[in-house]
Amino acid sequence: MSDSKNISFTPESEALIKNLTKRYPEGKHKSALLPALHIAQAEHDGWLSVPVMDKVAELLNLQPIEVYEVASFYSMYNLKPVGKCLIEVCRTSSCWLRGAEDVVKHIEKRLGIKDGETTADGKYTLKTVECLGSCGTAPMLQIGQTFHENLTLDKVDKILEEWKDATNHSTYLNTDTFRKI
Repeated sequence: MSDSKNISFTPESEALIKNLTKRYPEGKHKSALLPALHIAQAEHDGWLSVPVMDKVAELLNLQPIEVYEVASFYSMYNLKPVGKCLIEVCRTSSCWLRGAEDVVKHIEKRLGIKDGETTADGKYTLKTVECLGSCGTAPMLQIGQTFHENLTLDKVDKILEEWKDATNHSTYLNTDTFRKI
């Protein structure tokens, strides 16, 4: 276990993580793990280091391995640093049939990176993922909580342009996510 004592969350986030456990029956606090990881990732530059995961385990009274297993299973959690703009392109059947492969190749060429890589300036990370549930509007990609659907290469260029001056990480959270108990 790493030194989670050096990791902190804002008081609001720590209270929110602790309050999430109240949604579940006694002894079932592990059910709060997915939202707790989202909160931790949003607060720590878009990724989950071992010390951050250890802090989540400590807050939820879990073994660190329980947190690692979950964080490494889901593509929505990043176990290494990512760019300010994390581009997740769906690569499953509907998207593939409607041009996702061309979208990925276009992004790779435009940004000079391959799937799983981050640009040298730390601005963009490209990641291909399994179904994002928007088959009727394929091909699509997700940046944070925003879906970009019915993609063309021109649309992709406009999306990349919108993110070129980003100073904050794209995130799955907005200010209200997980806050209602």
